[in-house]
Amino acid sequence: MKNVIVIYYTQSGQLAEIAQNIAKPLLNDEEISVTFYNIEMEKPFPFPWPKADFFDAFPESFLQIPAPIHQPSHEILSKKYDLVILAYQVWYLTPSIPINSFLKSDFGQQILKDTPVVTVIGARNMWIMAQEKMKISLKNANAKLVGNIALVDRHINHISVITIVHWMFTGKKTKYLGFFPKPGVSDEEISNSSKFGEIIVKHLKINQFESLQKELVANDAVEIRPFLIEMDKKANKMFTKWANFIITKTDSRPTWLKFFNLYLFVAIWIISPIVYILHLFSIPFKTNQIKKEKTYFKGV
Repeated sequence: MKNVIVIYYTQSGQLAEIAQNIAKPLLNDEEISVTFYNIEMEKPFPFPWPKADFFDAFPESFLQIPAPIHQPSHEILSKKYDLVILAYQVWYLTPSIPINSFLKSDFGQQILKDTPVVTVIGARNMWIMAQEKMKISLKNANAKLVGNIALVDRHINHISVITIVHWMFTGKKTKYLGFFPKPGVSDEEISNSSKFGEIIVKHLKINQFESLQKELVANDAVEIRPFLIEMDKKANKMFTKWANFIITKTDSRPTWLKFFNLYLFVAIWIISPIVYILHLFSIPFKTNQIKKEKTYFKGV
């Protein structure tokens, strides 16, 4: 009997739906025992987000500062797992506070130690640098990353910004103004994600994960957009400055978070289009770099 644990944190329910669909083939196999662990915060994050709370989560999210979470049950902690499926959201270009808190907890390290891990990302579109941070956290926990699945909003960047804001601040995964597309990962893609579970089952049963990521990628588990890699890297540099500055401003923090909100607006709606145009002009001069980055970020 193979023991698998599916770990996730979700506010809207989308990530739970993704995790459950990927786990379907494992649940249907009599030789595999599947345990679900939904991370619960001692102080829950709200959903829908009040705007002030959303921006207030920025410094601790980006700086990967953990917050208290409830310990898993004794039943969960008493098992040794053959595989961990770790599903996470990206908050401010970083694994979310709940996931980061789990990764840095004693019980999280206990579950992950010496265990193969498949990460599952549910994000708007920029997840590359968050996954690089995840790799470091898993290495620190002595876990082995063997696979990665990234499910994202496939619409163009600025459309997805509008629709995700509507979803986050109203709690409604509906078509904004009646004609924008629905936010988040498409229903069809979530439903079809069970195909990744079938691939995982095959590799789990023979306890051989070396070629798992290659097969996942061949079945569209990861899509790489070179422009988003560039934006992710640039944004991480700026977020580093903002987060380290704001975290020290105890009394004036709300004011500086408003300035950060303004910076995000300018970065998304003014700077980003300019960077995209420059990116298009530069493509002929960095084809080798783009190829190398696509290969690297599709892997584990």
